[in-house]
Amino acid sequence: MNNAPSFPDLQTVLGSDGLRLVRQQGLLRQLVQQLVIAGAIEGIQLTDDEETQARQGLLQGRGLTTPEQWRQHLERSGLSEEEATTLLLRPVLVARAAQERFGAKAEARFLARKNQLDRVVYSLLRLKDPFLAQELYLQIESGEANFADLAAHHSQGSERNTNGIVGPVALTQAHPTLAEKLRTCEQGTLLEPFPVADWWLVVRLERYAPASFTPAIAQQMGQELFEEWVNEETTRTLSALVAATPPSPSE
Repeated sequence: MNNAPSFPDLQTVLGSDGLRLVRQQGLLRQLVQQLVIAGAIEGIQLTDDEETQARQGLLQGRGLTTPEQWRQHLERSGLSEEEATTLLLRPVLVARAAQERFGAKAEARFLARKNQLDRVVYSLLRLKDPFLAQELYLQIESGEANFADLAAHHSQGSERNTNGIVGPVALTQAHPTLAEKLRTCEQGTLLEPFPVADWWLVVRLERYAPASFTPAIAQQMGQELFEEWVNEETTRTLSALVAATPPSPSE
């Protein structure tokens, strides 16, 4: 498949002055990016059923559930019905384009990013006082107290609102020190207090959920690869456009 985007020659369509104006307003990259995407989805066809289903779902998601709301949307946007429908369906077409272009590379991407996609659930106590952290740790370890109760009463972070439970979250969302400890301990392990930034943490790993290559993950990986490709093509095209645009008399 030819991966080169296809879109109008902006130098010809806008002219030097128009192109310079778009650039000065900070809109050139956005315009080129959208044209790269338009070129990527050109020729992708949805069946009538797919288009109807996608349109209904997208309209409901935007709160446009009646013909009158749709009409008002067209008036506000200044778009024709055909133009608005094309933009409405663009996310569906982009997902299809991402799958067609990068579906074969999705699993390799997943394997390269697997450690970042693994998810964990853990109990957390965050405290400023290291001595209190040690005392509460010993109470939990001995069975004298319940982790959830102590977190609700003593934790000084937002986890006190969830009885100390954090997750499921990706390991990458945790502080690197905490993430490494969670990655290397066994489920159910209660970790002795350790410092992270200005806090002392008491942590217990409740569940470790290694990422698996599901259809949803495959779609996510394809989408990430597509977005990277769009950014690369946008940057390349911008460089060529800027180089080809004559300077204004004042420059």
